[in-house]
Amino acid sequence: TTLPYSQIMKLTKIIGMFCLFTLIVHCKKSSPSEKIENLPFYQDPSFTPFWLSKHPDSIENFHKIAPFRLVNQLGDTISEKTFEGKIYVADFFFTSCPGICPRMTSNMSLIQEAFKDDDTVLLLSHSVTPELDSVPVLKTYAETHGVFDNKWHLVTGERKTIYDLGRKSYFVEENLGENPAENDFLHTENFVLIDQNLHIRGIYNGLNKTEIKLLINDIKTLKKE
Repeated sequence: TTLPYSQIMKLTKIIGMFCLFTLIVHCKKSSPSEKIENLPFYQDPSFTPFWLSKHPDSIENFHKIAPFRLVNQLGDTISEKTFEGKIYVADFFFTSCPGICPRMTSNMSLIQEAFKDDDTVLLLSHSVTPELDSVPVLKTYAETHGVFDNKWHLVTGERKTIYDLGRKSYFVEENLGENPAENDFLHTENFVLIDQNLHIRGIYNGLNKTEIKLLINDIKTLKKE
């Protein structure tokens, strides 16, 4: 029996609405904050995500944070070896910053609190005015802001080393297509998530509380990999 045209149109509309509802539900269930089981890898300033297998051959030549030697608020020399086998969050700040840095430090404190009893998660804040942020200055800043020594490293060192790390290893500046001059000031609100093998696994706005919550969840996800 052939249905009247009006009923066919009504049925088509109902089916279309059902399909749209199903698509919306599927998209909600597939949101990264709820469904993702493994974090992507990143290897350039575009932060194009790559999902790689855990097989060593697939990530052997993938981008890693370059070797470095810097000094923390305790006067201890730290290097990439300090973070081997650890998950860490990196950012770039300076102690005399009157603008975004206090908010970044406050949000980094939330991450410290979330993992205060977990020695597999560390924090690393690089001074972008290392000529001003000496070890005593960093120590005072750390004490003022409740930094846990050996959990959260505030570091100083050679300006070129720090700037090269920020631009060439962590890709923290949002200046795609531009080549900053060596003396250009490096300042960014980005937090970068680094895994146990020094690979970049996420970038987040360090001023945004929602992104800080996402970062904390991503660290938990990374710990399960």
